[in-house]
Amino acid sequence: MDTILTSPTKEVHIGPDHPFVIIGERINPTGRSKLAAEMAAGNYERVRADAIAQAQAGAQVLDVNAGIPMADEPAIMAEAIRLVQSVTDLPISIDSSVIKALESGLAAVKGKALINSVTGEEERLEAVLPLAKRYGAAVIGISNDESGISQDPDVRFAVAKKIVERAEKVGIPRENVLIDPLVLPVGAVGNAGPAVFRLLRRVREELGVNTVCGASNVSFGLPDRVTLNGAFLTMAIANGLTSAITNPLEDSIRKLILAANVMMGHDENCMRWLKSAREAARAAGGADAERAARRERRGGIAG
Repeated sequence: MDTILTSPTKEVHIGPDHPFVIIGERINPTGRSKLAAEMAAGNYERVRADAIAQAQAGAQVLDVNAGIPMADEPAIMAEAIRLVQSVTDLPISIDSSVIKALESGLAAVKGKALINSVTGEEERLEAVLPLAKRYGAAVIGISNDESGISQDPDVRFAVAKKIVERAEKVGIPRENVLIDPLVLPVGAVGNAGPAVFRLLRRVREELGVNTVCGASNVSFGLPDRVTLNGAFLTMAIANGLTSAITNPLEDSIRKLILAANVMMGHDENCMRWLKSAREAARAAGGADAERAARRERRGGIAG
């Protein structure tokens, strides 16, 4: 079952039979004081640069967040989305906890967007799901509710099931719901990884819906976060994760996702992997690196 997001010129399929989808996370003022100040002042040059850089790095969808304290979030959201869609051809994930900002973004976006997000809380379900239905958008369902975030994956699964079933009741098909299993910091919750992997398998097998997560949460508070994030992502992909909100500018993460696509059978004839290797060889100095890569490939096949 595919979740399909669109821009005026591009269609992105999220599903178990397709390459893993990277949702670029960079257009988010949270923790980025310069970006927040610029967006609040109507300066979107950094938004433009981040959009282009993420698209060039391989993001297939761009997440847009305009959550700036004391600013007009609905107006900023709409303007940021229009700007991003003017410089890239990628579908948009509209990221906000403010209903008016979500609605403003949905009215501005061209194509079928992704709403980030809805939880299992009644107030949130009643506010967000009708918006998704009205605009024909897909929606991320986060597996927590009024009781908070449970460390028990079975409890989180029950919340995920509730979100999917409530979405269907208002006319949103299952393919338009992506479940976020909620990745907890492994430094604080020792079974955070296995819990997510179990939940991913249950969501795929029992609910038949696609999944997404914020991968970097897993390494919060620990050193060498990029290595941990990459290891988590490849293992999560093997357990059924079909997309993630992450930073495509992290070269090691991008390479590991490419490698996971190869191992999952989602890179026909390894063409994306080979293309990436050729581009890296040219960037590293061309001829010598390309010859070394050819020797390595021949050696691997012979061995």
